[in-house]
Amino acid sequence: MTKTVIVSCGTAIATSTVAAKAIEEACKAAGISVKTKQCKAAEIKAYVDQGADLIVTTSQVRYDPGIPVINGLAFLTGIGKDKVIAEILEALKD
Repeated sequence: MTKTVIVSCGTAIATSTVAAKAIEEACKAAGISVKTKQCKAAEIKAYVDQGADLIVTTSQVRYDPGIPVINGLAFLTGIGKDKVIAEILEALKD
């Protein structure tokens, strides 16, 4: 089953693109079928309402979306990126 990951940053341009590509590559290597959807932080709820399995964001989610939320700041800084990718893969396992 294909998993859906919402990838969110401030403008849904640079950071979310880098994060989405890294998530897609890591999932492919781990044998996890994934679809990423990029959005602005303010759009997260609308994307969650469409159906998703995980949120990776560089901003704060100020409500309980009912699915796991992982801080993706490491995609911006590079610090701890491998750890964040491992968390994402673990969250997406069936």
